[in-house]
Amino acid sequence: MDKQRRKFLKIAGASVVAGIGAPAIIKLSSSPAFASGHAAPAADHAPAADVHGGHADAHGAHAEEAPTGVRLGMVIDMRKMADNPGLLDNAISACIDAHNLPQFPDSKNAIKWIWKTPFENVFTDHSAYHASKKTAHIDFPALCNHCDDPPCCRACPTQATFKVVSTGIVAMDFHRCIGCRFCMAACPYGARSFNWQDPRPYIKKYNKNFPTRMKGVVEKCNFCGERLALGQEPACVEACKGTGAITFGNLNDAKSEVRAVLDKEFTIQRKPTLGTKPSVFYIV
Repeated sequence: MDKQRRKFLKIAGASVVAGIGAPAIIKLSSSPAFASGHAAPAADHAPAADVHGGHADAHGAHAEEAPTGVRLGMVIDMRKMADNPGLLDNAISACIDAHNLPQFPDSKNAIKWIWKTPFENVFTDHSAYHASKKTAHIDFPALCNHCDDPPCCRACPTQATFKVVSTGIVAMDFHRCIGCRFCMAACPYGARSFNWQDPRPYIKKYNKNFPTRMKGVVEKCNFCGERLALGQEPACVEACKGTGAITFGNLNDAKSEVRAVLDKEFTIQRKPTLGTKPSVFYIV
């Protein structure tokens, strides 16, 4: 990290700490910025939606709006995952190949976009006492929840992580990331990873259609925004295609496949009491 970057990090850190108790208002893009490499727009003086999705009225009060537009989300059916344990491995491998994820030899430095972990690690606020044998003995997938009210976006001093208004995806601009890791501290799901070393030598299968990262950059799942822009499904969804293990679509469309699953099945989310409104649902 050079002197200019270090100086900027100190200034940005002081700014965030100074304003940590104040209500944050973030001007987000209304353009279809799907790929992680796209930058979030700089804030201007146009009327902006608050971070909870409401707008200030003439008296300064904030009201919650009815769901509009597109909000992408997914349902993961753990019954299907349990019946075919290889599905989760396939989904993880597809994500690694699509996004040039490095395979560091030291697991403590692992870069995780979607990873597997026990039930009690994914659902820390749900009791695992006398859990069923199936639940106790299978791994659950964990990933970025693409929250409707993402705390990571409020914590980022450079808007390197931002919410794409047209899709609801919480995206990243790797070039804007200064490595302060405030977003990692703000994320309650542990869904972000930091490159402690140059990841490029550890990419086993290079995908020229997705940007590589550098040392000192945070990264995470982006719901395959770059694939969606080409009319393709997320890599993990495609890897499980035809099994019903992962259903992906517009949560705001009552006629979508993902809504049909949600309307039929009982689902749980990770830490719903935090009010972040995750876009990832699980059938257990």
